[in-house]
Amino acid sequence: MIPSDLPQFEDDQPTRPALTSPDEAFADENMPMDEDQSEELAGQELRFRVGANLKHRRLDKYLTGRFSQFSRTRLQKLIVEQGVNVNGRPAKPSCKLNPGDWVDLILPPRELRELTPEDIPLDILYEDEDLLVLNKQANLIVHPARGYKNGTLVNGLVYHFQKLSSGGGDDRRPGIVHRLDRNTTGCLVVAKTDTAHWKLSRQFAERTVKKTYIALIHGVPELTADRISQPLGVHPLVREKFAVRHDIGKEAVTFYEVLETFRGYALVKLDLKTGRTHQIRVHLSWLKHPIVADEMYGGKIVYPWQIEDRDAAPEQPLMARCALHAWQLELTHPTTQQRMHFEAPLPDDMQTLLDALRTWRKE
Repeated sequence: MIPSDLPQFEDDQPTRPALTSPDEAFADENMPMDEDQSEELAGQELRFRVGANLKHRRLDKYLTGRFSQFSRTRLQKLIVEQGVNVNGRPAKPSCKLNPGDWVDLILPPRELRELTPEDIPLDILYEDEDLLVLNKQANLIVHPARGYKNGTLVNGLVYHFQKLSSGGGDDRRPGIVHRLDRNTTGCLVVAKTDTAHWKLSRQFAERTVKKTYIALIHGVPELTADRISQPLGVHPLVREKFAVRHDIGKEAVTFYEVLETFRGYALVKLDLKTGRTHQIRVHLSWLKHPIVADEMYGGKIVYPWQIEDRDAAPEQPLMARCALHAWQLELTHPTTQQRMHFEAPLPDDMQTLLDALRTWRKE
């Protein structure tokens, strides 16, 4: 039963009236709402009826076409959080619409999309007209997100480069094809053109990009090389974490090879078949060999006195962030079609720890 006290408006009227009230807004589904209108209606509960000119049946795509000031990701989040009803009932993003359906929602405030250019140092391994490959430093978030509007890699990119891709439709992420965790260092590719962006994105989606990581881990695995195939999903208790989930998890496959062993530690190489969030970190934690200093997943900060088997002393840690490095990246150039290989040297903190292990903990 559709309540009658909400504003109602049809979706297939031939002309678009002036914006005087919510029930008159957005009359023509072929004319997306502009910024001023979306700001004026933010926070109000709206109703509209799906018209005959239905271009996208999926609810999330349909709303993205109507409310173009919002990303599809944000509208999907609104739907998942039961902020959109279809015919009086909460719907899913994949809900199929039909002409005559009633859609109710509360329009959220439009996101601030302005990016502040910042002079953040960038270590460029390669650059041409289509793309660039960076050696990302530690303690750097890739793109703006909730709570982090400035100080990201994207802020540095818009300062140093006039030409970047549109970010796959998300203007908070110009050039960003893939991500690395905040404290993961190493190879990261950035697209300069939209054509390069979608061609590179397709390579990641089709798993033709080869990504090789290096990590320093606690303990020495029983096998010198193996395949970890454990599905990953959101942690059942901690929203920011991920975990092995056999109930709702998605396929995740990591191959590891032990390169060097030490008393209590090992240097391992990791190749990814899939690219799930926190995949390497969760898989190594599941293996009972967490990455050094990865406190979220069981790793411990390492101090010189520990490596040298001395009494505890007030010293600076050798490794105070997750000891994971995106060592090598191999992809096909989006224009020349040549296969390209990139390698980022170990960052100073990982190299210092590795040197200490070779000096004090060599087996």
